[in-house]
Amino acid sequence: MDPFVVLVLCLSCLLLLSVWRQSSARGKLPPGPTPLPIIGNILQINVKNISKSLSNFSKVHGPVFTLYFGMKPTVVLHGYEAVKEALIDMGEEFSGRGSHPVMDRVSKGHGIIFSNGKRWKETRRFSLKTLRNLGMGKRTIEDRVQEEARCLVEELRKTNASPCDPTFFLCCATCNVICSIMFQNRFDYKDQNFLNLMEKNSENNNYLSSPWMQICSNFPFLINYLPGIMKKFFKNTAYVKNYISEKVKEHQESLDIHNPRDFVDYFLIKMEQEKHKQQLEFTFEHMVITALDLFGAGTETTSTTLRYGLLLLLKHPEVTEKSWRMCSIQMSETKSDEVMGSRNQEASCRRMRLSGRLLVTRPRKHPFRKDQVDNA
Repeated sequence: MDPFVVLVLCLSCLLLLSVWRQSSARGKLPPGPTPLPIIGNILQINVKNISKSLSNFSKVHGPVFTLYFGMKPTVVLHGYEAVKEALIDMGEEFSGRGSHPVMDRVSKGHGIIFSNGKRWKETRRFSLKTLRNLGMGKRTIEDRVQEEARCLVEELRKTNASPCDPTFFLCCATCNVICSIMFQNRFDYKDQNFLNLMEKNSENNNYLSSPWMQICSNFPFLINYLPGIMKKFFKNTAYVKNYISEKVKEHQESLDIHNPRDFVDYFLIKMEQEKHKQQLEFTFEHMVITALDLFGAGTETTSTTLRYGLLLLLKHPEVTEKSWRMCSIQMSETKSDEVMGSRNQEASCRRMRLSGRLLVTRPRKHPFRKDQVDNA
């Protein structure tokens, strides 16, 4: 048979399959713009201003609507009320994680970001409990953050007030705080192993937000046909996983179950406690992927938030000046409280934290309040 005829038949079958899947699914999904076969609504979205495109769709189809990225339907929640109803009021029903073909190959259902069901709930519960034991929300982690903040200030002073891009320094600072919680050690900003980790993590975050990765997420069969970017992504991931695995093995050799030092120690103790169960949730692979999630996602999101905070302070110098005056007053009161007693000192620390929150309105996924969104 003529190859051209075969190609036409294959394309026709693919087209019919796409139309059938879209028509059968649309009856069960919220309304939305009419998708084209195979490519969906991709051509109807302005890739340079996606938020404006979504706002325009919401004006026509309401706050909950369906878009097709390729042949994959995606339900979009637009506006505070719709997001609050789904993620807060019905948080349990919407706690699942959708499929991400590229990351599914990395995590294989492990970790805390791309896992689902019982495994996700147990890992989340364990992680929150462990972070609290390590001092989340207490002075223990606060001291680590302050120590890293002093190192960050010293690095910035070396620029001699000349214009600079703070991205690298902020990434180093946030990554070091996470490393101190995970492995109980921080790195010098010029440490080569540390720089390699930062480089691999940054490259992968750029890959994940690239158009090619979005295409692979909607057309998974293309993953095997894009050897360049996919090979580099998986190679970077393997490098970070190997580093974490080596750190875990070091912790196994020096573990003291009566004196856990960091997140990895707590996980190893949990593995030992759960080893007699038939269905193991806390395994070596699960620990490595969980650490990878905390390391990769935590560094990028926190450093990005800090960068936007600096931009807001530069844009609104009057807020910077007001916050600086408030912090100066609180610091002077804190010094006097140190003499008067620990109770007054704790009250001053709470006031200092409140003043710190005035510096930057930090973006959050949830929970949040309507007045925060309206005033953002």
